[in-house]
Amino acid sequence: MNPPPAVALGPTAPLWATLVATFFGTGRLKPGSGTWASIATVLVWALASSRIPAANRTWATMIAAALVTIIGIPAATLVARASALKDPQFVVIDEVAGQLVALIAAPLAWKTFLAGLILFRVFDIWKPFPIRRLERLPEGTGIVVDDLGAGLYALAVMHLLLHFGLLTK
Repeated sequence: MNPPPAVALGPTAPLWATLVATFFGTGRLKPGSGTWASIATVLVWALASSRIPAANRTWATMIAAALVTIIGIPAATLVARASALKDPQFVVIDEVAGQLVALIAAPLAWKTFLAGLILFRVFDIWKPFPIRRLERLPEGTGIVVDDLGAGLYALAVMHLLLHFGLLTK
């Protein structure tokens, strides 16, 4: 009996890119992989930021968002290419970056973390102008940058709520 012929598989993404792009497998959770990634980001950031001196938290959040973006774009590109999908649902590093942006200068309180999570998810799903246009950018850039836009919208609304006392610490 002859063995079955070998199946030609497409290129696979490097392990580092897959781990980063899926946020260590969070992108494989169902349903709503993006929501799971946002929840994981909030939880990880809540733990990590509580160990950072208050005077440095805003900068630390911005640096974390920038690093996730810088590493996430090439990871998302490699994984998207390997999957032959323009924006694979299991690539969630974009949610991590956008969620971090939404939490910039947010007080360490469950209400602000919850508000940041909800606001980010709303803007990420809704994609108001011009966020939808950012998806047109090539490969990993388009995958990640539209969520940075959603994060900026969430950040603005969160700080308006805080400023006007509609979201108490």
